[in-house]
Amino acid sequence: MYYIIQLHSYNSFYSILFHLSSYIPFKRMNNLLRNVMEGLNMQIETFSLGPLGTNCYIVSKDDKALIFDPGGDASVVEQYVQKNKLTPLAILLTHAHYDHIGAVDRLRKLYTIDVYLHEEEVDWLENPELNRSSFGMDEIITEAPDKILSPGSFTLGPFEFDVVHTPGHSPGSVSFIFNHAEFTISGDVLFNRGIGRTDLPEGSIDQLVHSISTKLYTLPDTYTVYPGHGPHTIIGEEKRNNPFTLQFYRP
Repeated sequence: MYYIIQLHSYNSFYSILFHLSSYIPFKRMNNLLRNVMEGLNMQIETFSLGPLGTNCYIVSKDDKALIFDPGGDASVVEQYVQKNKLTPLAILLTHAHYDHIGAVDRLRKLYTIDVYLHEEEVDWLENPELNRSSFGMDEIITEAPDKILSPGSFTLGPFEFDVVHTPGHSPGSVSFIFNHAEFTISGDVLFNRGIGRTDLPEGSIDQLVHSISTKLYTLPDTYTVYPGHGPHTIIGEEKRNNPFTLQFYRP
């Protein structure tokens, strides 16, 4: 399934801008135009991969792509990249539990690209006890991340996004926020009508509550959430209807 963020009618768009320009200051209008143009033709492809059907996202623009959380089945990613003539620029991980990293080693070597991970989990890729793959399944061991993710703004090729630290499910969980296209890739922090589990080692319900309340629920209600498992959702919908977050957050 494709989620395509694009303008379907340039004429109608510019007609709307013309009328709005009478009411909106030039600086705000310029920012609006920039945000829309930045989001043009950005595509988000979702694959359910690996032993737990983890959502792997390929975000592409023009012929460049970012790969998020390749949990397994590397050949599926390879086929999509080849079919669409894409050049992957990096692998970005929301966190390093085994179900999010199963295809990291193969894809990193195949495309000769860097792997990005938060410093709190810098040792997890090399340690099956930390990434939890040593418990009843084939152990996953790969090299340490090439780059460390720190909170802030990033630019990779044509992509601009923010990284926010959202611990709770795991200590190094991060969410990637694409403000121009109005979506976030949240990993196992916030789901469609659910939240990440906190009963694994180094999980914390208090941290998860804080992450959702202060990092994700402060985003505009219209932002789309692409979670680590299950269907995508919208921030405003989760604020109003998520039975788990309604226990600690009231819109």
